[in-house]
Amino acid sequence: MNVQVVTDGFVIFADHRLRCAWGRGGFKIHKLEGDGATPVGAFALGRVFYRADRLTPPPQTGLQTIPITPHMGWCDDPNHTDYNQLITLPHPARHECLWRDDEVYDVIVDVLYNTDPIIAGRGSAIFIHVAKPDYSPTEGCIALNLQGLMILLSKCNKGDLITIG
Repeated sequence: MNVQVVTDGFVIFADHRLRCAWGRGGFKIHKLEGDGATPVGAFALGRVFYRADRLTPPPQTGLQTIPITPHMGWCDDPNHTDYNQLITLPHPARHECLWRDDEVYDVIVDVLYNTDPIIAGRGSAIFIHVAKPDYSPTEGCIALNLQGLMILLSKCNKGDLITIG
C-alpha cells in the first residue's frame, strides 16, 4: 500500500482521506535539522512504537510493534554518532524522549527518512504520530488523530511506503 500525504493537509490510503497536521516549516525537498519542515519524497514505513500502558491491545498492523519504555529516546544531535536513531536514556547527546506526558507519542510510526545512509543535519525523528486536538503544526512529522492512525496502521504491512508532497 502507498500512503499519500497531500499538501492540503490530508493523508490518503485505501478508501480513506483523513485530516493531518504537518511541519510548521511546511514541506521541503531539502530538509535540515531544526527547520520544522516535513520532508518531501517516498519513504518506507518502519517500526511502530506504542504506549502499552495507554493502548491495549497494541495496534493491529503488519508492521513490527514495540512497546515504549521510559528509557527510550531518539537522538537529534547531528554531531553524535547515534544521530537519527533509537537510543536508551539517559544519553549524553541531545534527544527526544519517546515516553511523554501528553498523548502525542502514544503511537509512533518511524518514517524511514534519512536512514540509509544517515546524513548529519538532514533531519531526524520523522514520525507519523498522534495529532494535538487542534491539529497544530508538528516539528516535521505527520500527525493524525488516534482513531485515524489506528485505521492507517490496520492497513499497513512491511514494505509499504509513505509519499509526502
